[in-house]
Amino acid sequence: MDTRTPVLVGVGELADRVRDPSQGKEPLTLMAEALRAAEADAGASLLGDVDSLDVIEEFSWPYFDAPALLSERIGARPARAVYGVTGGESPVRYIHEAAIRIARGESEIAAVAGAEAQYTAAAAQKTGIELPWAPRDNSRTLEGGDYLSPVVWKHQAVWPTQVYPFYDNAAQAAWGQTQREALNESGEVWADFAAVAAQRSTAWVKSAPSADAITTPDAGNRLIAWPYTKSMVANPLVNQGAAVILTSLGKARALGIDESKLVFILGGAQANEPRDYLARDQFHASHAQDVVLETAVAVAGGADGGVFSHLELYSCFPCVPKMARRTLGLPRNARMTVTGGLSFFGAPLNSYMLHAAVNMVQALRDSGELGLLYGQGEYVTKHHALVLSRQAPDSAEPAYHQLTDGADARRGDVPEMIDDYDGAAELETFTVSYDREGQPAFGIVIARTPDGRRLMARVPASDEATIRRLTDLDGSPIGLAGRVNRLNEELLGWTAAA
Repeated sequence: MDTRTPVLVGVGELADRVRDPSQGKEPLTLMAEALRAAEADAGASLLGDVDSLDVIEEFSWPYFDAPALLSERIGARPARAVYGVTGGESPVRYIHEAAIRIARGESEIAAVAGAEAQYTAAAAQKTGIELPWAPRDNSRTLEGGDYLSPVVWKHQAVWPTQVYPFYDNAAQAAWGQTQREALNESGEVWADFAAVAAQRSTAWVKSAPSADAITTPDAGNRLIAWPYTKSMVANPLVNQGAAVILTSLGKARALGIDESKLVFILGGAQANEPRDYLARDQFHASHAQDVVLETAVAVAGGADGGVFSHLELYSCFPCVPKMARRTLGLPRNARMTVTGGLSFFGAPLNSYMLHAAVNMVQALRDSGELGLLYGQGEYVTKHHALVLSRQAPDSAEPAYHQLTDGADARRGDVPEMIDDYDGAAELETFTVSYDREGQPAFGIVIARTPDGRRLMARVPASDEATIRRLTDLDGSPIGLAGRVNRLNEELLGWTAAA
């Protein structure tokens, strides 16, 4: 066996449940403690010799130079120390790329770490407490969507909570479901994720609500954006940190790391959708997701997703694992997480899939042969899958398939986008945004003109009849005829046909 074969040797994670914000641990502390836990898990002295360090981009407390600060805290002087970019798929990519560097002899001990302390940061801001943490870089903010169409900004359709429903609502129609049937499926999936989270010591929500409790709006579970309630969206108000350590097989053996700890990286795939989601051909599937997951199955040597003993399918919103399940050919009752999902385990923003990697390594050590990590970033935009194995691969260097061109080749014609129109338009997809009292604030529709052009339009809350048509659980409004006219100087409006 090639001694350059990369292996995951140590994993660690923690949650900081402090109630007093002044006692909360900052993200750097959470990352350092997660790395020390990963070192202890490996059972060898590793941190002082880390030569490659990836730090997942974090937002709860941005630092001026997180990799340098973290290196100092763990007593390392890595030749390569990199701060990441935005993307929920990024931890999967960093693990994948670290493994390739090890196989090529460019690194011997690599670490990936990430953390968020948004629960504490938000509580401190609310109560006026000044946190005694390392200096904050206030020039850094959450990456903006300057790549989005101007019409998206005019309609305020820039938040993931508004964009992912476009996919959920379009997909349910493509799958022949009524909205009630689709909601029931989402509830089943989310209840299973919640049940897994309830068994995780580092999960943020352990109440394991039922499917009905998850999907039914009430005072504590208000609607956010149709069809999603608060329990169906990612929960970023957490304090969580995670880390993994990789070495070469030769280094692991030289350090005396127990062979039972080792998990191998077979390879994986990456692909992107166009960043402007209005520049896509449809909203009921993702070509990038499909080609990445299909390739992951091939890397694993299987015919479908049943080849994997354990799965972690990204779960910021229900449409993601529901779409992925169908691509992988999995049954409706398939367990699609080892971690618990971003609603219940918690959503430390870009770092969730690092926690998933921790839990996947632990799951594979306990049982099974193959595990799939699948992460996603932006607006169903960036996709990365990685296959982990208990068995050593034939080749030391993990396969890395970059497949955006392949995804683009599958794409149909993209409709021309227009922002000035008066006339008939058929509903392509939609959502309804709700206020903090759970009442409709406005609807956002994406519609097609009779000649196939695409537009975005507003449904005012005052148009109660159209809102009722859009949210009728006993059918699907996709394909519904309607009329577009100028709502005001900025926006088009859409009204369902009588």
